[in-house]
Amino acid sequence: MVNSIIDVFNDYFETVPAVSDELKNEVYRLRYQVYCMETGFENAENHPNEMEFDVYDRHSAHYLIRHRKSGDFAATARLILPGANSSETLFPLEIYSRIDNVEVLKPVSRNNLAEASRFCISKTFRRRKNDFNILTPVDRNWLEERAQQIHGSSYHIILALIACLIRMSHENNIYYWYAILHPDLAYFFSSFGIRFVEIGPLIDYHGKQKPYLIKINDLLQEAAQKDSTYWDMLTNKGQFSRPKTIN
Repeated sequence: MVNSIIDVFNDYFETVPAVSDELKNEVYRLRYQVYCMETGFENAENHPNEMEFDVYDRHSAHYLIRHRKSGDFAATARLILPGANSSETLFPLEIYSRIDNVEVLKPVSRNNLAEASRFCISKTFRRRKNDFNILTPVDRNWLEERAQQIHGSSYHIILALIACLIRMSHENNIYYWYAILHPDLAYFFSSFGIRFVEIGPLIDYHGKQKPYLIKINDLLQEAAQKDSTYWDMLTNKGQFSRPKTIN
């Protein structure tokens, strides 16, 4: 019997909630490695302690993905949570982009809205055969070819990072995500049934990117329709299939 995506992932990796100061420092060190040293998205001189963090980390949830054999941290993602006064605290997307599609936001309570952010994979784990750098825009035709090869290590990690965001959302009563993505990356996510709704025009933010919104229940429903093994991976076989009750 062929192992499922989640079983293959669990053979090699584990997800780790970064709840301690020690693990949060691992998050910041990995982000420094990826964003400052590997991609140059952030200026290393602004982070002399070799840890990349910002003011949003004060009210964010974080997860790490750890390679079981080596113990190395392979990837991380964060969820910027609504501030104590969510009606006044702006998310990065609201500061650095323009929202045109205001109708889609009308049913969204800010208490149940967060921003998916700092989604990154170490170079070691994204530069293997048939893998690609998810932080770099690539040709759309090439993406379509790679979408047929979803069993490479990067693809497991990508789905696992989304699963981590879903788990953080479940734990914090989050039903919607903001995200700023390159359109080609949003297109790639659609190969898993993960569809982001455009809410504004292209902006120059670490390259040409767009603001998006996603409803988590819609994400899970479409992923299940695409392939039930994606749903299993994203929800840990149903454990996180829906957030907790709305406030």
